[in-house]
Order: sequence, then C-alpha cells, then structure tokens
Amino acid sequence: MSFPVTRPRRLRRSEALRRLVADVRVAPADLVLPVFVKEALSEPAPITSMPGVVQHTRESLKKAAHEAAAAGVGGVILFGIPAVKDARGSGADDPSGIVQLALADVVAEVGDALVVMSDLCLDEYTDHGHCGLLTADGSIDNDSTLERYGDIAVAQARAGTQVVAPSGMMDGQVAAIRAALDGAGFTDLPILSYSTKYASAFYGPFREAAECAPQFGDRSAYQEDPARAAAEGVREALLDVAEGADAVMVKPALAYLDVVRAVADAVPVPVAAYQVSGEYAMVEAAAAHGWIDRRRIITEQLVGIRRAGASMVLTYWATEAAGWL
Repeated sequence: MSFPVTRPRRLRRSEALRRLVADVRVAPADLVLPVFVKEALSEPAPITSMPGVVQHTRESLKKAAHEAAAAGVGGVILFGIPAVKDARGSGADDPSGIVQLALADVVAEVGDALVVMSDLCLDEYTDHGHCGLLTADGSIDNDSTLERYGDIAVAQARAGTQVVAPSGMMDGQVAAIRAALDGAGFTDLPILSYSTKYASAFYGPFREAAECAPQFGDRSAYQEDPARAAAEGVREALLDVAEGADAVMVKPALAYLDVVRAVADAVPVPVAAYQVSGEYAMVEAAAAHGWIDRRRIITEQLVGIRRAGASMVLTYWATEAAGWL
C-alpha cells in the first residue's frame, strides 16, 4: 500500500497560505518603544550612532508617545538624562527631575492608550556612570544601592509611571523595590525586572544616547557574563520572580535567543526581550549602504525574538514597525 508523499512546501506556495499557517505573529501591542528625554534641551538632539533616534525634549517626547499610541504600540519606556550628575545620582528620585516630569507629561498625553514604563537605574544620573553607589575603593555598594532604588521607585510611582523596570542587576533589587512601593501605598504597581542582563558590547550606542558610559572600569562585575550558559540567566530570572517581579527581561536579544527561550520555559510570568542599540545600529548602517533589505531584516528579527519565547519586545523601531504589522 502506498501513501501520498508529504510535501511541506505545499503550504508555502503563496503569501496568503504562509500567513494562514504562520505559528508566530508580531502585533503592534507586543512592542515597547524606548525613548530618551534630556533636561534643558531646546530641540530634539539626534544620536549619531542611532540614525533616526533622538534625545527628546519634554514637548517632542509627548509627540513621540502620541504617535506610538496611535500606531497601536504596546508601551513606551523612559530613560532620563539630567543636566547635572553627581555621585549618588540625585536626579533619579528628585520630584522635579527630568524623568519624573516627563512621566507626568506622557501619562497626561496618552492616558491608558499604551503602558508608560520607566527605567529604574542610576547610571544615567551618576557622574561616574555606574549603576549603583560606590564604596571608597570604587566598587559597587550593593545594599546602599538598594535603598536608592527603593526611593527612585517611589518617586517614579508618584510621577505616574505604570510599570517600574529596574535595570541595575543588583542582588535583591526586586525585593527592595517591592517593599518600598508597598510601603508607600503602590501595591498594585508592577515590576518588570531586567533579570538577565549581560555585560555586552551591543550597548555602545545606548551609552551615547543616555550619556552613561562608565568613567572607569566596566559593568562586568554586576552584569551577566556572556560566556555563562543559559541556566545562569534562568537562575537570575527565577530569583527575581521569587522576590516579586511581575515580568522579567533578557537583554540583549539577538545574541541571547537561547536564553530567551530557556527563561520563557522556566518562569510563570511574561518575558520581555530588549533589541538593544547595537542591534539597531548595525541594521541601520548596513541598510544605509544598501547591503540588506531593511524592512525585511527588522521584521525577521522581531519574528525571531517572538519565536524564541518573548511576550514583548523593546525595540527602537516600535512605532515604525507597528505600521507594517
């Protein structure tokens, strides 16, 4: 008895067929737009290593948030750049600091049309460029940093943030932030933790955008080692979930899709992946030379990140890509 020959390519013969049987889809609501807002700017300032991305004024940020909401983007995440920095990052929790003012602006502009998130760290605010307070010998003081993170979380909550996203990779940061938020009456405010953040060369353009390059050393002592297996990333994510994280993140995305998959399989909460500045810059540079099909590359990467298990993708192309999806 003979059987028909199975030919998988039968379902690839047309765009309509491929669309019908697709297992992975990317929707605008899956995307989160990272945005930079800088104090004392009179007009948006282009970021040379990230063509098409700017440091916003408060006014231009409101316009960008409105455009993202109109495109159906799921959220925005704010990074603030103060005019003055100091050793303790005082601007990070100043009620009149740039990120607090910008949060209030954006929430007033878009309401619940998208989720307004705030990055919670110290590197943009410290004069030394590290993610925490320093000891006398220049190393990170983990526990003193946790106190600062708690204060920052409460300041951002009072300014109207709808999700706090701690990115400093301090041990115990989620528990400290959860305790501070609960103590201030913000028991319903979610935490999206950068649980699995690697010491990566892909962050170079971001450090220009956020003006946060370390003034000495690097962040390898507190961010994850790229040479560690995915199990280490899973362990970090599970620790944050145990401390009260409502969602977790893997950063960067492209070189760590195995980690995205492993974390997504292990945790009972949504998983975000951050398509970081270096990933963005490489595509834009290659596209500018005519070496790649820009739109197809961007779409393929977003599909790949979702296929690996990410529930949401932080991407600088969020608003533009939303128009294609």
